Amino acid sequence: MYKGFDIVYPEFEVITPQTHSSYTVKGMRVKEEESLKGSLLSPTRATEHLNRSVYSSVIKKPEGITDYKTFLQKTTVKDRDALVFGLFHISYGDIKNYEIKCSNCKKEYQVVVKTGSTFNLNPYPHDDILEKEIVFEVPISKISVTIKQPTLDEEEEAARNLSGIPNLTLDNIGETLMIQKMENIKADGTIISYTERYDIIQAFKDLVAGDKRFVFEKYNELFGKYGIELKMKSYCTHCGFEEVNTIDLVEQFFRMVYSS
Repeated sequence: MYKGFDIVYPEFEVITPQTHSSYTVKGMRVKEEESLKGSLLSPTRATEHLNRSVYSSVIKKPEGITDYKTFLQKTTVKDRDALVFGLFHISYGDIKNYEIKCSNCKKEYQVVVKTGSTFNLNPYPHDDILEKEIVFEVPISKISVTIKQPTLDEEEEAARNLSGIPNLTLDNIGETLMIQKMENIKADGTIISYTERYDIIQAFKDLVAGDKRFVFEKYNELFGKYGIELKMKSYCTHCGFEEVNTIDLVEQFFRMVYSS
């Protein structure tokens, strides 16, 4: 009967960019890969499976993170990007055969992405990321919008409650997660306010394109730009064109798990 091995798993410390928390993650085991593969059959549950996989890889966590629920409540989606990077880096190392479509000649070529040297960090400069809310008016529709940095708990709740609703995609949910409230005052003084996620999505769809861009720009300025990026310079093997590419690490993480 198999009784296990005395294996020392590789470890990697991650400092999350928005909550400034210190985690240590270990490399994924085969059985954890197999568990995550099952989630790929259900896109609406992929987020939850990813969060659980990241949490199960944590062997040292900050004070205040006592269980999976508090992990979701006190970790932002930008923090998870850093944790996924740590888990990917310690489990798989470099990204081999990464395909790039040249923006000049439109042909595809493959490169090796060295995760350690492509990592860029822009930390949030304050300690209020979980509480901070910003209220502003969009310039065209004059709607008042309240935004904050979404947590993993808010992301999971939205995906769980709204999945399966006709004409509603995961992209619709994801792009409006930062909005907490939309409100305007009618000519007669009546205040119309929306705080439920489904109502916010529908109200967001009614904005004109310029207002949508304004919301995204405001979010990026105040919250979204603080996180990690994987950027690398590459040269097209067909025409020699030089360009800088941003790597979607979550997509690569799922791709690596699925191909294992």
